[in-house]
Amino acid sequence: MAEERAGSDTPRVAPARGSRNDHTRRHNLSALLTAVHYGGPLTRAQLTRDTGLNRSTIGGLVAELAELGLVIEDAAEETGAVGRPSLIVRPRTDVVALALHPDVDALELGAVAIDGSVVARRRKSVVSSPSPEEAVVFAQSAARELARDLGDARVAGVAAAVPGLVAVDGDTVVDAPHLGWRGVRLATALQEALDLPATVGNDANLGLRAEWSYGAARGVDTVVYLNGSASGIGGAALIGGRMLRGGRGYGGEFGHMMIRSDGERCSCGRAGCLETELNAERLDAAGHEASALDALAGILAAAIANLEVAFDPDLVVLGGYLGALYDERRAAIETGVRDLAFRPDAEDVAIARAALGGNRLLIGAAERAFAPLLADPAGVALRAL
Repeated sequence: MAEERAGSDTPRVAPARGSRNDHTRRHNLSALLTAVHYGGPLTRAQLTRDTGLNRSTIGGLVAELAELGLVIEDAAEETGAVGRPSLIVRPRTDVVALALHPDVDALELGAVAIDGSVVARRRKSVVSSPSPEEAVVFAQSAARELARDLGDARVAGVAAAVPGLVAVDGDTVVDAPHLGWRGVRLATALQEALDLPATVGNDANLGLRAEWSYGAARGVDTVVYLNGSASGIGGAALIGGRMLRGGRGYGGEFGHMMIRSDGERCSCGRAGCLETELNAERLDAAGHEASALDALAGILAAAIANLEVAFDPDLVVLGGYLGALYDERRAAIETGVRDLAFRPDAEDVAIARAALGGNRLLIGAAERAFAPLLADPAGVALRAL
C-alpha cells in the first residue's frame, strides 16, 4: 500500500547533519523552518533542542531565514526575570498559501499563513454543484480580493481539497461523484489561472493532515479520521506518521464501507454504505428524538469498531456532523465501540472531535502548498499575491 508522510515530504523536524556543504545548509534550513512552522514561536534554545544543531549554527540559520523573509526574531514578553530577554523566532504571517475547497453547497478560498492561521477567506454559496471551470473562476476572483486584503503578502502556492478520488500525481481529480467531476486536471487549471504552483488532494486526507499538524491528533501518529459533510462521509488513516493512500491513491473511502446489505442505494452504486445510512439528512430528521439518535450512534459505533479492527488506532477523530453526533451521544458511541471492538483493550481507544472546525480543510490544503518551501526554504521563490 502506498503511503504519504502526513507532513507531505517534510517531517515535523528534519534530522540534522554535520557537514557544511550547501546540501547540508539547505537541509538544516529546512529543519529549522519546519520546527518553527509546527511548533513556533520558539527560542533559539528550543530550536537547538528540537533540531540537534548547535547554538552558533542555529544563529546563522535564523539570520538566513530572516533574510529570506520567512521568520522574524524578536524579544520575548517581559517575565520579570533578571538578564537579557530571550529572543523568539516566529514564522512570518505575511507568507501564505492559498487553499481552495469546492463542495456541493459552496466554494471557499482561504489564505493560510505559515504559522497555520487562516488570515483571510472568501466564500460563495451555490445552489447546485459547481463545475471545475466555475471553481477555477471563483478562485481567480477570490484571490484578487484576498490580495487587496493582505497587501504585501507573499505566496508559496495554491492547493485544493476536493471531496473525491485524487490521483497520486496531485493534479487529477479522478472522480468526485457528488460534484460530478471526473478526470479533471484541476491543479493544471489552477496553476494557469493563478500563475502559482498548484496541487490537489483528497479533502479527508487533508483534514487529517491539519488535525495532525495543529489540532486534535497532534502528537498522535496512528489515527483514523472520519468526517461528515454535505458531500457525504470522507475518511483517512495515519499509521506510524504516514498517510495511507492505497495503491493508486484512493484509500480511505470509509464512507463507502458497507453497514447494511439491505440498505439504501448509494451514489457509488452499492447499497448500505455508511454515508447513506448515516448522513446529514438523517441526523437532521432525528432532531432530538432519543431513539433515532441512538440508532445513528449505533451505526457510527459499528463503523468505528470496523476501523479499529483494520487499523488498531490510538485515536479516532470525528469531524463535521459526525462530531456533532458524538457530542450528542458520546457515552452510547464509546460503549458501542467497546462492545463491538475486536481488541481486548478497546477501552484504550480514544475518540475525539476534530478541533479546527471550519478552518480544517483550508489548513490541510495549505500544508500541501507549503511542502516544497518547508523542504527547501532557500530554493523556493515566493510570489506576490
